[in-house]
Amino acid sequence: MKVIEMEELTPIEQLVLKAMEELGATKDTQLKTADDIQKKSNRPKSLVANALTSLSNKGVVKRIAREKAAGYFIVQKTE
Repeated sequence: MKVIEMEELTPIEQLVLKAMEELGATKDTQLKTADDIQKKSNRPKSLVANALTSLSNKGVVKRIAREKAAGYFIVQKTE
C-alpha cells in the first residue's frame, strides 16, 4: 500500500486529519463523528464532510456506518 504524503492532501484534508489525531480517532474502537471532527477543526460542516469523503476515497480514513451517525478513524498514517 502506498503511503500518502501530507503534501498530497489538500489544506482542509490536512486540517481534518490533524483534528482526528487530536481527538484520538486512530482505531476502530475510537470512532469520531463528522460533527466531532467539524467542531474540533472549526470549519464548515460541508467542507469537513467533503474532506472526509475524499480522505476515505484515498484510503487514509475509514468510515463505519452506525445506527445514528457514521464514525471515522484514521487507517493510514501520513508522512
